[in-house]
This record gives sequence, C-alpha cells and structure tokens, in this order.
Amino acid sequence: MPDSPASENVFSAAPTAVDVLTIARQVLHEEAAALLDVAAALTATPDFVGCVQAILRLKGRVVVTGIGKSAHIAGKIVATLNSTGTPALFMHAADAIHGDLGMIQPEDFVVAISKSGDTPEIKVLVPLLRRKGVPLAALVSNADSYLAQQATYVLHAPVTKEACPNNLAPTTSTTAALALGDALAVCLLESRQFSAADFARLHPGGTLGKRLYLKVGDLSRQNQRPQVAADAPLRDVLLEISGKRLGATAVLDAAGQLAGIITDGDLRRMLGSFSDLEKLSARDILTPHPATIDVEDFAAEALARMQQRNITQLVVTEDGQFAGFIHLHDLLREGLV
Repeated sequence: MPDSPASENVFSAAPTAVDVLTIARQVLHEEAAALLDVAAALTATPDFVGCVQAILRLKGRVVVTGIGKSAHIAGKIVATLNSTGTPALFMHAADAIHGDLGMIQPEDFVVAISKSGDTPEIKVLVPLLRRKGVPLAALVSNADSYLAQQATYVLHAPVTKEACPNNLAPTTSTTAALALGDALAVCLLESRQFSAADFARLHPGGTLGKRLYLKVGDLSRQNQRPQVAADAPLRDVLLEISGKRLGATAVLDAAGQLAGIITDGDLRRMLGSFSDLEKLSARDILTPHPATIDVEDFAAEALARMQQRNITQLVVTEDGQFAGFIHLHDLLREGLV
C-alpha cells in the first residue's frame, strides 16, 4: 500500500544538528532590538497620540482587522482591549469583503494591521472603509504603503528584517505589531484610570479573577468563630480549639475586645513551660497583638500575610471588632495557593 500524502516528508532535506540555544538567543535579541526601533518611531509622528485621543472620544467600538498572521495579532489586540475597558471587535480582512463589513457602525474606529500595507485584500477593503466614513488607523511596517497613505492615523512599527533566516516567516513584524497594540491598550486604560477593581469585573473566572475580587469576608464567614474569655480555664480553651477545627481561638477581654490568640502550637509549647495546668487560664498562654486582616481586604492579601509571617491563620476583624478567622486551607480550597 503506498504511503498516504499525510505521511510524506514535506522538507527538502533531513534535519541537521544546529546550536539551538544560540539561534534562540539570536531571535530574541533581534526581536528585542526591533521593539526599541518601534519605541523610537513613536517620537517621529504625532499619529499615535492622536489615535489614542480619538479612541477615548469614541462612542462606538474599535474594530481591528488583518489577514494571515496579522489577523491572529488583531485577535489578540481585540482581547486585550476588551479586557481593559475598550470595547473591540475582530474582523478578518478577507471576510470583510464577503459580508462582515456589515459589523462596522458609523461611530466605530478601525485599526488595520499589515506589515507591507499593500496586500490585495487590504487594497480592496480600504476604499470600502472610506466609503463608510469611519476613522482608520494603519498599523504597518511600511509607512509609505497604500494602507498608510489612506489612513487617518499611522501606527508605525518599523521592521527591517524578520527573525526567520529566510526573512519570510512573520516573526519580528508580528511581535512589533503585538507590542504596539499592547502599548495602545495600556495608554487607553491609564487614560481611563482603569483600576484593578475594573479589571476584576471583567475577569471573574479562574484564579486570576479570584485574586482580584474574592474578599476575606467571603471565606471567613463560612468558618466557625472560635473564641473564649480571657479568664476561661484551659479545658475550655482545648475544647474550643478542637471543636471549631481551625487550629486556634481568639481570646476576648471583658469588654469583648480582642486580647490575643491561642493556637494549637501555643498549647504544645505550654506543656513544657507550666507544671500546674489546672490553674491556667486563657490569659496565661495567649499571644497578644495577633496578625489580623479586615473582612474587606482581598483574600490574596491574606495569603501574602500568612506567607510573610509563616503562619496558617489570621484573625479577621470588621470595624475593628473580632469577626472570625481565615485559614490557609480556605485559600487552598479556592485555588489561590
């Protein structure tokens, strides 16, 4: 049976041994140098600033388009814009001339990505965009291209050579376009004073979302609230810690204020320090000034404090009063560790 086409070797020669690390470093150095060129190019034209200002005034959406590898970059830029407070849509340049152009509304703003700025699809698309009367930003390497000449704003990402040894595969050029898109998104979010709380509202899922919105109170209110009076006998302390299963208990004074904390570790250390255990009360073995955290603090901050102090629980307060405990196990259960 003859080999199927899928099993045929598409390469012209067998693989040869190469210095992989040297090649990898060369690619990274070339792309890093290209990004410095892109940064320098920003000072040569006011178009980038004008583009940011135009988008900030925008009542519609940013529609980002491209073809080939530029289309993939456009999709990522759209995702970044949407996640940082700028409504955006992706439109494939080829699909645009087969119906998708209808997604563009009069109050929208279009960013077209093309290294050369002279691809056939772009040359067909640009007149159609001009007919709609929407502002057009050209993210191009060739500032003299057809796309650049027709655009309202030119976002210049100069690239003289691809990292590909044949200078063919889009590598450096796509990195430059992606980085310039990131710069655009960050300028917009800073101009809008887009906060971590705003980011959290758009990223409620997964560990990232939990780090940004999950509060200490969301977890501590699910736990029991072990507490004893300062004059409580040792037996009561033991029962409270073992019964509430958090490895600690708060100790409150006569006014109901937090006097300290007793952990199961404190109990073990107590055995070597006192001979007459019957006479001990909570105030004799408590640790004063325990580490606390407010119910409105983020759970991620609770984790940071536990790690900093090498402890497994924090006393939770609300309006300065004892409100419970948050334990490392709570954070583990939510996937924050």
